[in-house]
Amino acid sequence: MQTQAALGPVPTGQRLEVMDVLRGIALLGVFAMNIEWFNRPMQQMGSGIAPDAAGLDYAVAWGVHVFVAGKFWTMFSLLFGMGFVLMSGRIAAAGLSVERVFLRRMAALLLFGVLHIVLLWPGDILHTYAIAGAALMAMRAMAPKWQLLTGLALYAGIAALYLVFAAIMFMLPDTVLAEMSAPMAASAARAATVYPEGGFIAVLVQRVGDYAQMGLMGQTMLVPMVLGVFLVGSWLMSGGWLQAPAAHRRFWWRLLAFTLPAGLAFTAVAVSVGTTFPLGAMDPRAVLAQGLMLCGALPLSLAYVALVVLAWTSNAGARVLGVFAPVGRMALTHYLGQSLLCSLLFYGYGAGLFGAPGRAAQTGIVLGVFALQIVISHAWLSHHRYGPMEWTWRWLTYGRRPGWRRIPALP
Repeated sequence: MQTQAALGPVPTGQRLEVMDVLRGIALLGVFAMNIEWFNRPMQQMGSGIAPDAAGLDYAVAWGVHVFVAGKFWTMFSLLFGMGFVLMSGRIAAAGLSVERVFLRRMAALLLFGVLHIVLLWPGDILHTYAIAGAALMAMRAMAPKWQLLTGLALYAGIAALYLVFAAIMFMLPDTVLAEMSAPMAASAARAATVYPEGGFIAVLVQRVGDYAQMGLMGQTMLVPMVLGVFLVGSWLMSGGWLQAPAAHRRFWWRLLAFTLPAGLAFTAVAVSVGTTFPLGAMDPRAVLAQGLMLCGALPLSLAYVALVVLAWTSNAGARVLGVFAPVGRMALTHYLGQSLLCSLLFYGYGAGLFGAPGRAAQTGIVLGVFALQIVISHAWLSHHRYGPMEWTWRWLTYGRRPGWRRIPALP
């Protein structure tokens, strides 16, 4: 019974609510990015802004490409690393094996990710988190300083690989690059036909094929990069700066002063290389721009975290940002819910809007749906202790069904 109490929902007064706020904001940024790839073939990832974007669509696409793309999944990954430190401490305090419980948690997350790929969307990140999370578990005894250094080395190493690949591709003749890009272009054309017109089975087959072609290959680069960000997040939590942000404002200002200029500088150089690339992933300029964008993404993500934390330390900022906390507590439920809604909007077994809405309309959908998710989160958590998927995840993790409804406090 004591173990159950220790592993129950964290009392409101003991929660790091700023983490829920950050998670909610990260979820909005991820949704703003993901919706494009429900509306556009994933084979075009890396080709930048759609070449037919104009006017307001181009302006919105440019803003998302520069300030959103790559920054908010990175923020989510930082939060995963932070949450690992908190969760492992609570598991150990309850007298349970951290390794056993956490690996069961990652196995459940892997299951969610695979089902997400097959049933909803091939761009899933959950299975990547599960794999990188298992590696994080193996590195939990590492000193915080070495977590930071190892994390930065992993992330910078992947970014450097992009720059090396770009240098090699610049030496290849245009005819070779065109031949290399032809299969991807053919796959994109096939996807652009199946997704808006196909039934559920046809779309499912296309989804699995797209993951095999794009997602599976991408794990070789994505898993080490995600692990690196996890380790940076673990270092950030281990330092104690988030537990009492008002007492550590100097640290957050210093982090902001270092990361914001660095992130903006790398991003500006990436944008100067180009924002639209006809050859897609096989365009050397696209690979160079991606590498530079990665160099800027982690610093900018850390700067965004610092800005939110600093705003949180003021009464007015806490009141405004507190709106995001409930949706952050239900992030898994809402992440999968966004995919379900988008699959019904864009695929042939639903409304079949694939390829139709421009970037401005997509962003309007994101803002409208997210506003609704905020309202739902506030209402749901006033009567329940967890979101539906968070409750299921907890059940699979601990092997026993947790309490569902919130118990009213006694007078």
